[in-house]
Parts: sequence; C-alpha cells; structure tokens
Amino acid sequence: MYTKLFREIFNKSIDTYHITDSVDTDIDNPFESGTFEALLYHKSWIDTVQWHFEDIIRDPEIDPVAALALKRKIDASNQERTDMVEYIDSYFLDKFNDVNAKEGASLNTESPAWAIDRLSILYLKVYHMREEANRKNASKDHAEACNTKLNILLEQEKDLTSAIDELLSDMQDGEKFMKVYKQMKMYNDESLNPVLYKNK
Repeated sequence: MYTKLFREIFNKSIDTYHITDSVDTDIDNPFESGTFEALLYHKSWIDTVQWHFEDIIRDPEIDPVAALALKRKIDASNQERTDMVEYIDSYFLDKFNDVNAKEGASLNTESPAWAIDRLSILYLKVYHMREEANRKNASKDHAEACNTKLNILLEQEKDLTSAIDELLSDMQDGEKFMKVYKQMKMYNDESLNPVLYKNK
C-alpha cells in the first residue's frame, strides 16, 4: 500500500517541524538524497513551512513591509511546491514506463502527485485540528467543534488514501494511464507576465 509509506513520511516531517515550530528551521532530511522517500519528506516540509507562513501573514498587526517580504516567500514556496509535485509525477512516469495500457484504459482526472499533494495538506489539517481540539485554554464548545471537524478530516483521509492506492494499483495493472502537464504558471515568468515585461 503506497499510502502507508506516504502517511509515515508526511507525519514524520510534520512532527519534526513542530519540535522547533519555526519557519526558519532548516530541513534535515533523514532519507538518502535522490530517493523517493527523500522527495516525499521534502514535499511535506515545504507544505508545513508554507502552512505557517499563511498563519503569520494573517496577523492583523503585521508590519506591511514584513508582509510583503513574507508574500514573496509564499510565492517562492508555491513555485517550489509545484516543482516537487512534478518531480513526484516524474517518479511515477518512470516507474510505470514499461506498463502497457490495456484496451479501454482511462486517464484519471488528476495525476498521482496532485492527489498526493492533497494528502500532504490533509495530514497538516489533521495535525492542527487535533492540536486545536486538545488546546487547554480553549472553550468546551471550541474543543467539541474541532473534534467534529477532526472526525471529518479522518474520514477524508480514509477515502483519499483508498482512492490513491486504487489509482496506483490500476496504473500498475494497465487499467489507467497518466499524463503530466507542466503547470506553466505565467505570473512568475518575466516573458509572460505583462507587469514584469512591460517596462523592459
């Protein structure tokens, strides 16, 4: 089951980040460089840091200059996240390269890596919702509401992991095939974003 590995690595990354709970903590990837496991851990670390960037920038008293600098970091993080998704898809393209698609094989609505991206974010939601449900200085109503939401997230985890495992199994059996479309984001490209190229 692929998602058993994903769960272990994503939660390891999230737990390790929260030892310091600081966006300035450098990643210390415990997996061998170049391995699929290292790629997954790095992906989760990016998502975890960005989660906390998003918290910080919503501070109503944040200094506008600091907010702009943080927005630039979020933009860079988003690009890195997209790159990591494409690396993960490249892994699966290579892994299933020798599988011959059966007649009638279908294309999934999203690539494996984008489904895995949703799973990575889901584990962050579970972690932080559980944290809120157990927050000692929160009201009983808050705890109950968060526990209700946590149970929904756990149900989503069950459904999503099942769907991802089924997709990857179908691809391995030739029942489904994949294509990867580069994101082709335009706003970071100096030749495509008119705000960036108009003064050149």
